[in-house]
Amino acid sequence: MKAAIMGYGVVGSGVGKILRENADIIAAKLEEPIEIKYVLDLRDFPGDALEDKLTKNFEDILNDDEVKLVCEAMGGTKPAYDFTKRLLEAGKHVVSSNKELVATYGFELLNAAKKANVNYLFEASVGGGVPILRPLWQCLAGNHIKKVYGILNGTTNFILTKMYNEDMPFEQALALAQELGYAEKDPSADIAGADVCRKTCILASISYGKHIDPAQVQTQGIEDIQIRDVAYAKANGYEIKLLGYCEKLESGKIDAIVSPFFVPKENQIATVSDVFNGIVVVGDMVDEVFFYGRGAGSLPTASACVGDMIDCAMHADKRKNFGWGARDKDFVENHSACQSRYYVRGTGDINAVKKALGEVAFLSLQGAPLDEVVFLTEAAQESELDARLAAIENFQIEAKIRVLT
Repeated sequence: MKAAIMGYGVVGSGVGKILRENADIIAAKLEEPIEIKYVLDLRDFPGDALEDKLTKNFEDILNDDEVKLVCEAMGGTKPAYDFTKRLLEAGKHVVSSNKELVATYGFELLNAAKKANVNYLFEASVGGGVPILRPLWQCLAGNHIKKVYGILNGTTNFILTKMYNEDMPFEQALALAQELGYAEKDPSADIAGADVCRKTCILASISYGKHIDPAQVQTQGIEDIQIRDVAYAKANGYEIKLLGYCEKLESGKIDAIVSPFFVPKENQIATVSDVFNGIVVVGDMVDEVFFYGRGAGSLPTASACVGDMIDCAMHADKRKNFGWGARDKDFVENHSACQSRYYVRGTGDINAVKKALGEVAFLSLQGAPLDEVVFLTEAAQESELDARLAAIENFQIEAKIRVLT
């Protein structure tokens, strides 16, 4: 089957490498190879193994009837959305690693694929090399998904791991991540949680059948995590992790959020360190399933892309039943109305805290100042808890972090 790659950066070049070096096992599965006819990129790659396939003209791919399959690894939504939609409408299968594109326009592109009777697959958009979307759609299809959550960004997990294991301040850990190539020069999409938000939207859309837009998901990053809070977590049996979290509520709506969490050490997610990803799925029949692996990088992410390409080639004449329905602006509950436990650190009078909040679990840390008050709340609505905390006389809140239960 003739194919094209759009975008020849980290992921696209990895796709080319896998298709060349593992051509034998791919051909054995398909009874024919996947042959790259075009590589679309505005840059030149002198000496590259696919240099003779390079084109700067998208129309070369669109108008070539021999090309039946395209891997989109461009990133962003412009021009990726327009290119992808036109390819699908032209009857070409498309696979993608582009989480921003899928999270924003997934429903529209899936609908275009359905109308043209072709496939639009994007396993690589969540978890890199960790298989999660296909297992959710196929292997766990007999379950109502009660919740799905996990570590979905290797950069932030690397930073939090350094803070936890080496008492490294946030700024120093971020600088190290940039030095090692784990964080971009502008790391805002990672550390502010936007990357995790997009992946959480895709997981929620697959799990619950409606397009979840990033604007519907309350998102908080790790910029405000202090080494002091990491020390309290370590001393009291917790780790701090940035999680994408979604859960089906009794009302039929879902709670979807991106936020740092205090994670109990006995939870498998707490064991996921450095640049690795880990995802937990809880189904009503299967109970808890855990997925773990490299969530980014050229070859792990490209591996997922190539897996989708093989799947498309296997279903070249028949569209897979895959995807979700339209947006529903009321489907995601306002998180401030959802129940959660919280870690709170502040300064003030412990007796005033006890009087205002009743039963809370106070945490200790060797050498802590006498006026530092730290505790875990019972489950409460965030809006209600904030009102009660604000009413405590002479109590200054320094940090508030959700607790995973």
